[in-house]
Amino acid sequence: MAYELTEQKKVGLGLLGFGILFAFLGVVLFFDRGLIALGNIFWLTGVALLLGWRSTLNVFTSKAHVKGSASFLIGLFFLFVRWPILGIILELYGCIVLFGGFWPTIKVFLCEVPFLGWVIRYMFWNITVEVKSTAFIRYKNSMCALQRPLL
Repeated sequence: MAYELTEQKKVGLGLLGFGILFAFLGVVLFFDRGLIALGNIFWLTGVALLLGWRSTLNVFTSKAHVKGSASFLIGLFFLFVRWPILGIILELYGCIVLFGGFWPTIKVFLCEVPFLGWVIRYMFWNITVEVKSTAFIRYKNSMCALQRPLL
């Protein structure tokens, strides 16, 4: 396995999921400030546990990510001073800038999740299958450009 999930990373994934869930519920329930703040706390803790404390600190404090870090922190500030719509917009922009380099890794990970990978491959993207040999098929023009053994 290329990426091993330790217990700490499993807890981090759970907190990350709860953070996204609470933030989503906060937005759906008319920008409830408490739920969004709780979602942010869970999300930040989940990222720190998943990446590691030092890597998280390096991501947020590197010179290449100053724009994203500042946007995320200003979004948190606006959230706490009762401007949740502007805060959420700035936080989303900050997350995209901060973690933009992780999208290919996330894409491959999501394609490997048993049911979700199937949904991504067959329901949302057009796939043309090219048979390279009798042993492998290759998925082209899809989000999940992987080579799979022919079953």
